[in-house]
Amino acid sequence: MKVIEADNVYPWEGSIKVPQEGEFIKLREDRTLIVPDRPIIPYIEGDGIGCEITPAMILVINTAVEKAYNGSKRIVWVEALAGDKAEEKTGERLPQETLDILKEAVVSIKGPLGTPVGKGVKSINSILRRSFDFYSAVRPVYWMGQPAPIPDPERVDLVVFRENTDDVYAGVEFFPGTEEAKKVREFLLKEMGAKEEGFPEDVGITVKPMSEFKTKRHVRKALRYALENGKKNVAVIGKGNIMKATEGAFINWAFEVAQEPEFRDRVVTDPEAEPGEGQVKLTKVITDQMLMQLVLRPEAYDVIIAENLNGDYVSDLAAALIGGPGFVPSGNIGDGYALFESTHGTAWDIAGKWIANPLSLTLSGAMMLEYIGWKEAAEKVYQAVREALADRIGTPDIANGFKKMGLQAKELGTIEFAKEIAARIQ
Repeated sequence: MKVIEADNVYPWEGSIKVPQEGEFIKLREDRTLIVPDRPIIPYIEGDGIGCEITPAMILVINTAVEKAYNGSKRIVWVEALAGDKAEEKTGERLPQETLDILKEAVVSIKGPLGTPVGKGVKSINSILRRSFDFYSAVRPVYWMGQPAPIPDPERVDLVVFRENTDDVYAGVEFFPGTEEAKKVREFLLKEMGAKEEGFPEDVGITVKPMSEFKTKRHVRKALRYALENGKKNVAVIGKGNIMKATEGAFINWAFEVAQEPEFRDRVVTDPEAEPGEGQVKLTKVITDQMLMQLVLRPEAYDVIIAENLNGDYVSDLAAALIGGPGFVPSGNIGDGYALFESTHGTAWDIAGKWIANPLSLTLSGAMMLEYIGWKEAAEKVYQAVREALADRIGTPDIANGFKKMGLQAKELGTIEFAKEIAARIQ
């Protein structure tokens, strides 16, 4: 089913087609963006429902840009392959030409990509993050009128900054019973003074690296975001009471950043003080306390700074409060380079039925518009989504949520829902 029928979309046909009508975004020396009026932005459809939600996203984003700028600005979409489609067409799950154009284009967007189980295949998502040093995963979580499991879901309006390159996701693991695990165990016991009761012979070991450099650049990005966007309450989280050398260090490094010249007069760290005009308050919160507070008092914090593992937990819980990951956008952002994506997975159980909720990727598209400075177009997307949800229309998951609340709702397929959103863009 071909649904992308626009003259600014260039599908993959044997290779990536770079059109003459567009220009690539460039980076200044300070890593800020130079965005032309016709930026070339690569898109990766993704696996599973990716080929359904991606055209829905492009339809809505195209409409918003056209309405906002009356043709003076326009995205030139170029398809790049990754995942199942890439393997089918090229024999590789992540072709080099895809990496090349993502680097050339600076900013891109993708649908969900799966990792085959039991085939020894590395995660493409992980490879992409490391290839471009996307060190911060940024996930804004806010309610737009959809069915939600908590009372007063409008209380949820926060952004999770999850460090993307450190922690147990480094993948340094030694499985129980292997020679490698035995060697590491022996080293820890004999050379490092570890206690034998903590390392029985059948132990498995995962290494948890955490770096001062990586932590501090991540914290700087989060604090800059908070200051630039008028946020007031920022929390840095971790289990520093237990893992002092890693998560404890993460928290300490965050407070060291707050004392740097850039932030010293703008970040309040006194627990008893309140932030003034142009300031934010930085607070330390133990991870399990934050998980509890998100449920009981989600309005307490505007920005949450987390390392990789805790950021995974917290962003998923925050998403659940407003209806699930299908309503949450996400961006992987480094020094200039950015890759926006759906928060959810491939949803193979409904793939091919054209009933998938396209909002996560569509809102990621709006987040991308904000990133390149096209905030007028982004706001048109947000407003149209709010209006569509206020009219109680959506894909089956959304409509069924309204019906469970005793409200009538109109159930639509993926593309039909996107068209309804586009029709509300003025």
